[in-house]
Amino acid sequence: MHFASTRIITADVARLADFYERVTGVRANRYTEDFAELVTDSATLAIGSTRTVPMFAPDSAEPAANRSVIIEFFVEDVDSAHRDLSGYVEEFVKEPTTMPWGNRALLFRDPDGNLVNLFTPVTPEAIERFAR
Repeated sequence: MHFASTRIITADVARLADFYERVTGVRANRYTEDFAELVTDSATLAIGSTRTVPMFAPDSAEPAANRSVIIEFFVEDVDSAHRDLSGYVEEFVKEPTTMPWGNRALLFRDPDGNLVNLFTPVTPEAIERFAR
């Protein structure tokens, strides 16, 4: 099995694709007005419109209703990313903080309210864990 992507369902694909382009620095592949992907070396973030949900199973996904998933991105410098996103991100949930497992993390919400975590390993153990 190969993990392929995480998909966010939204009422506004263009807005969310623009947001994640700004956050990640990765240009979205916009295949239709209903579907876009941000492809990185390690994962793909797919963004689909509510119009795509019936193709899978009617009423199976609802935009802006998530309260249990955090979308995470490894960044070189979380403090720099925080400075770059200040004034752009509307809701920072947690300012950059060093977590007990050795990552310095920044938590905020995307325009649909989904949690996003940017993190940088900072302890020797965490740095070793992410060395690939």
